[in-house]
Amino acid sequence: MSKDKLILKDGTTIELESGSSLDAIKAATENRETMLKQWEMLTPENLKEVKVQNGDGLTIGIYKELVLLSETSVVASDGSVLTTYSLREKTDTERRLEALEAGQEIQNGAISDLGSVTSAIAEQIGGGE
Repeated sequence: MSKDKLILKDGTTIELESGSSLDAIKAATENRETMLKQWEMLTPENLKEVKVQNGDGLTIGIYKELVLLSETSVVASDGSVLTTYSLREKTDTERRLEALEAGQEIQNGAISDLGSVTSAIAEQIGGGE
């Protein structure tokens, strides 16, 4: 029987152990290096859209704007690693703050552009005297 899968925005697939839930994603890897590579893929960009597929390949969940809260790993005597990732969806406040920050960046660029144009005009006016 195939395992459920967590599919990140970039297509990275993480096989899930039974009993996984959004706040307790359980993934087994053969060693620490593989676990670290997997963990590094849980970037804010890759967590913008996440799908969960069951063992039959059917999508059973689609999540947007997730946040990685924590990671806990246990290393077995054979070197394999069982990791539990805790994820959650961003709050409305976090989403509003991101939108506000993005708008502020656009506004800052526009102000900078306006300053450059104003300086260029002032130079032209001042140079014509």
